[in-house]
Parts: sequence; structure tokens; C-alpha cells
Amino acid sequence: MSAPIVLALRLITALALYGFLGWALYVLWRDIQKQGFALANRRAPSISLTIRQGKTASALKHFTQPEVTLGRDPRCDVPLNDDTASTRHAHLTYHHGQWWLEDLASTNGTMLNETMVNMPTVITSGDEIQCGAAHLIVTLSPDAPVSPTQKLERKE
Repeated sequence: MSAPIVLALRLITALALYGFLGWALYVLWRDIQKQGFALANRRAPSISLTIRQGKTASALKHFTQPEVTLGRDPRCDVPLNDDTASTRHAHLTYHHGQWWLEDLASTNGTMLNETMVNMPTVITSGDEIQCGAAHLIVTLSPDAPVSPTQKLERKE
């Protein structure tokens, strides 16, 4: 083979290689943009809390944001009018497809279904949270995941 033919084949091979790399990078970039858009538009399923404090009537609050703070501070999402609750008592967060309850180092602790919460714990619909003397019943929206025991109850 002559030198000009070998040079042309090398140039064609280099152009094909760079073309393939460009196409692969474009496909990866487009996929990352699609995933970023999907994550940005993903919303936390709504959560409702029925709040019972002492002898006062129950109050129902609905939330669509992914974080809900419980405590005595009026700036909390769920202000608790209870001296046995801490200023920032507990925190509800939605991540990894589930709602989680976390105690914020409160003085009297946070109870979930009469069990002390020592680490972030997954909550489901029907769970009862106790912050001091305040009791909160959790109701998750229908598009939220449910526990395996709730799936069995629904089938019956």
C-alpha cells in the first residue's frame, strides 16, 4: 500500500473514533439531563397529621413538602402547645421513597407506636407519634409506599 492510502485510512479511523466518543458523551449528557429533570419534578407524597393535645379538639394538618418539623417553637411546621415537648422535638423527612421520623435530641424523647425512637425510623400510615403529651396520627397519601402488613390487610 502506498503512503497516501495508509494516511487516509488512519484519518478515517481517527474521525470514526472521535465521532463515536462524541456520540457516547452526548448520549450520557442527555441521560443525565433527563434524570435531573425527573428528580427535580419528583414530589414527596402528602402526609397528614391528626394532632391531639390534652383535652383540646383534634386538629388535622396536611403537608406536601418533604420536611416537617414538630416542636414547641411557633416556627415549627407543627407547633405543639405542650410544656413536655422540646422546642424542636422531632423531624419528619421524605427520602429514599419513604417518610422517616427522627428525634431531634428532645428532652423527653419521641415515641413511635409506644416505642422510643433512637434513630431515624420509617413511618407508615396509621402510626402514632408521641411528642411529650401530644399524640399525632400519621396518614400518608395513597401514592405513598405502604408497609408489607398494610398490603396484606388491604387484600383481605
